[in-house]
Amino acid sequence: MSDVYDVAIIGGGILGLSSARHLLQQHPGLRVLVIEKDSEVAGQQTGHNSGVIHSGIYYRPGSLKAQFCVDGRNSIVDFCEQHEIAFERCGKLIMASHEEELPRMETLFERGKANGVEGLEMVGPERIAEIEPHVSAIKALWSPATAIVDFSAITREYAKQLTEAGGTLQLNTRVTGITPRADSVVIQTDQGEREARHLINCAGLHSDRIARLMGVEIDLQIVPFRGEYYTLRKEREHLVKGLIYPVPDPDLPFLGVHFTRNVKGYVEAGPNAVLATAREGYRKRDLNIRDFSETLGFPGFWRVAKREWKTGINEVNRSLRKSVFTHDLQKMIPEIVAGDLTTGGAGVRAQAVRRDGTLLDDFAIERTERAVHVLNAPSPGATSSLEIGKYIAGLAAESFSLGV
Repeated sequence: MSDVYDVAIIGGGILGLSSARHLLQQHPGLRVLVIEKDSEVAGQQTGHNSGVIHSGIYYRPGSLKAQFCVDGRNSIVDFCEQHEIAFERCGKLIMASHEEELPRMETLFERGKANGVEGLEMVGPERIAEIEPHVSAIKALWSPATAIVDFSAITREYAKQLTEAGGTLQLNTRVTGITPRADSVVIQTDQGEREARHLINCAGLHSDRIARLMGVEIDLQIVPFRGEYYTLRKEREHLVKGLIYPVPDPDLPFLGVHFTRNVKGYVEAGPNAVLATAREGYRKRDLNIRDFSETLGFPGFWRVAKREWKTGINEVNRSLRKSVFTHDLQKMIPEIVAGDLTTGGAGVRAQAVRRDGTLLDDFAIERTERAVHVLNAPSPGATSSLEIGKYIAGLAAESFSLGV
C-alpha cells in the first residue's frame, strides 16, 4: 500500500499544480502525484497564453468565471509580490470605434460593476488620448486593475511548492490508460503503472479523453482553436502603452485581435481564432490525424460550423492574409502598417463543445465517484488559478473524504 498515492493529478499546467499545492496545504502528509507528459511544466496552454491577469469585466455575473476572476486577480498579484515574480499593472482599454458597439460596451460596463472590478470607468476621447495616445475611439472602458505576468513562472513556483511540501511531480510521463479498481484507480503510462485512491483530471487539451478513459460519459468534446500572434517591431512599440482590446462579439468566447504588452519585453498583436488540425497544433502545418478526425467526426463541431461559418471564413482569411490582420488592427491604431508586424507565436484554446453545438462559456468541473474532472477552463483560468485550485481541492476533500 505504500506505493498507492492518495491523489493523482493528470496535467502539469497551472491548474493541475495549483490544485496539488492547495491539497497539500489543506492536508499535510497527503501522498500527491502530478503526472505530466511534457519535459517541463506549463508546456501547453499555460505557456502559450498572452500573460494577462484579467480583472473580471467580461463574465456573466453569477458564473464560475465571474466568481473566481476578481478574487483570482487579487490573490495572484499577492502571490507574485510574495514570491518576487515580476508583474505589471499596465491597465486595459476596451475601445469602441462605432456607435453600434456602444450598447455592448455598456453591457460590459454593467457586468464589470456587478462583478466588483476595481476602478472600472467609461471614458471619452480626451481621456483615451491620455491613456493610449495612438488609439482612435469614440468611447472606451478603462480597467486600471488589469495586469500582465509570466504564468509559466507562476506555475514553476507552484511546482516548487508542491515538491517542498512532499508531493511528487513526474515529467515525461504520458497516460495511456486508466483502470478503475474497487478502492483505487490504476493509471497506465509509458513509464509504467501508477496507482492512486483518487484522481483529478487537469489534462487541458486532452481532458475529455482522460474522462472517457475512466468510463465517464460526457456530452462534450474538446475542439482546439489556434490563436496566432504577430509581434510589433521594436521601433514601433511606443504605439502601445498597455493592453488595447476591441469590444468583443457576445456570441463567441473569443475577445478578438488586440494589442498586448507583456512582461517579456515586447508587444504582441492578436490572436485570431482558427480551427487547429491538432490539439497541440501551434503551427499552421501541425496535423494530427487522430485529433482532426475526432473533430470532423463530432456532431457538435458541424453544428458550430453551420452556425458560425461566416466567422470561420473570416478567421481563416485573417490567418492567411497579413493585410487583413493589419486592417483589423488599424481599427484600433490607424498608424499600424503591415511592415510593423513580424511573425510571433501562437496558442491553442481547448474549447469544450457540446453535441448540440453549444460553445461552453463557463468553467466546467464535474465530479464522479473517484475523480474530479476539469473539462473546460479557458481564460481567465490562469488568472483564477489560485481560486480554482482551492475550489478543486475543496471538491476533492469532500468527494474523496480526505482527512476523515
